[in-house]
Amino acid sequence: MKFKKLHILLGFLLVTNAVLAQVTFKASVNKFKVGLNERLKIDFTIDKQGADNFTPPDFKNFTVLAGPSQSSNFSMINGRTSYSLSYSYIIQPTKKGNLTIASASIEYNDATIKSNTLKVNVTNAVAIPKDVNDPRYVASQNIHLVADISNNNPFVGQSISVVYKLYVNVNKVSVRNTRETQSPAFNGFWNQSIDVKNLVVQQGTYQGQPHKYVIVKKSVLIPQKSGKLIIDPMEIEITAGVPIGRRDLFGNMMYNNVNYVVTTGLKNIDVKQLPLEGKPANFNGAVGDYNFSVISDKTTLKLNETSQIKIEIQGKGNLKLIDLPKLTTPNGLEVYEPEHKEEISTSLSGMQGKIYDQYTIVPQFKGKYKIPKIEFSYFNPAEKQYHNLSSPDILIDAPYGKNPGNMVNSNNKQNITYSGGDIRYIQTKTAFTSATKIDFFGSTKFYMWLLLPFLLIPIAIVVGKKQKERANDILGNKRRKADKLARKYLSTAKKEFGNREAFYIALEKALHNYLKAALHVETSDISKEKIKSILLEKNIAIETTDAFISLLKDSDFARYTPSTEGKMKDDYERAKSIIATLDKQL
Repeated sequence: MKFKKLHILLGFLLVTNAVLAQVTFKASVNKFKVGLNERLKIDFTIDKQGADNFTPPDFKNFTVLAGPSQSSNFSMINGRTSYSLSYSYIIQPTKKGNLTIASASIEYNDATIKSNTLKVNVTNAVAIPKDVNDPRYVASQNIHLVADISNNNPFVGQSISVVYKLYVNVNKVSVRNTRETQSPAFNGFWNQSIDVKNLVVQQGTYQGQPHKYVIVKKSVLIPQKSGKLIIDPMEIEITAGVPIGRRDLFGNMMYNNVNYVVTTGLKNIDVKQLPLEGKPANFNGAVGDYNFSVISDKTTLKLNETSQIKIEIQGKGNLKLIDLPKLTTPNGLEVYEPEHKEEISTSLSGMQGKIYDQYTIVPQFKGKYKIPKIEFSYFNPAEKQYHNLSSPDILIDAPYGKNPGNMVNSNNKQNITYSGGDIRYIQTKTAFTSATKIDFFGSTKFYMWLLLPFLLIPIAIVVGKKQKERANDILGNKRRKADKLARKYLSTAKKEFGNREAFYIALEKALHNYLKAALHVETSDISKEKIKSILLEKNIAIETTDAFISLLKDSDFARYTPSTEGKMKDDYERAKSIIATLDKQL
């Protein structure tokens, strides 16, 4: 009986497979290469009646402009019948590259059938053929996206601004909807976006013709390296209403709505290297116009009193990228880690405000201390010259407290006065000490000193053994050294937990400083691709290299996106692990 059931089941499966083998469900497109601003027609066709429950793909990286539209076809030729059912869509790509359109599915005879996948090559936006009757051509001639750059030839570290404006000739077209399909990339620049809260329509001209425009995006950029840098294009998809020359029953103009992609195109920035002539030895990349001060709130300190010393830079320029000079103090002054503060506002003209480190100092002994002058240098791009500023020496007076070396004055001599032969000073109390000499030999101290070497021998053996094991533990020593190095470079970032932007700036700076020390190259002046190439040349594992580059990119992105303190701690531990791994491999 079981054998018979098995035969029935196998027969059913064979019949089902035979039926499905005769069904064709395929996807097809009208072209496999399109521009970013072009449309694409895709059909999903099945050649058997009775199919149902069609499910389209998710169309990832595409926008569905129309569909699904359903059509069927039935014919009979020489007694042979044919049938097809199609589901059609009009779609448009949202990004460039080789994009995949996933499978659709449909049910036939209680079985689910999937279509084939398709690959489409999407290129840059293509020029629209000149045809005054083509609504897309009319839209292309009357809608423009422009990137206004304040300075195409800045110095390294000099702020520039980019303002993105959308120009529309409202007499020819109207804008119904907009959607940003590609954000501009600022590779080689430090950048900060300025919020555009409201789209305010303003009057302007484009190529001599009156247009209205709105500002859609504003960014402040600071080039990090010299040479030709490229700003990748910004692209916006627009639904434009183009008049067709007819009016409806109520006299209103009739429009043909078309989707059209406008782009700024690539923008080239030629960045000048800072001059070598006159460059101070202590210059560390500050570019702008600054004032520098070092101020102490107290110079005379009472017992257990502290003084606050503030090192401050104030002005306009690349403030967020400046490393403040360090405070150097003489022995005898205890110095605590400084509190770092930033009061900076960013506008299209750049960053303006102040940054400062505030140190707390405590004298350990009484005396006078001189804190030597501190120097700060910067490059002024308007004057095209360097300036070197310095603070005066600070003198700290601590008249109270312990003497240096904890020296105590033991002169307790009493004064004696003689008048007319009489002795005015008579000692009335005496202190007797025993004249009997205590023999050291045979005393308790003697036996303690005698046994001490025997007690120290096993301790010395154990300590020596532990030190030898630690010295032979090559991997352990490397790990401890690498962990210590990672903590050193990441110490500043750790102090900024909870302060998103300051934390990720410090984290990114720590990663660059580590590479600078380990590879002896200025990594802040080269691209991430070049850093990756250098690491691979140093035989760093590809996984470690990719992890490092990924962390650099994530840090740059995280400065402008919401982030929790937990995420910052995770990124800190991630950076610590990557630096430690890199150091062991190097």
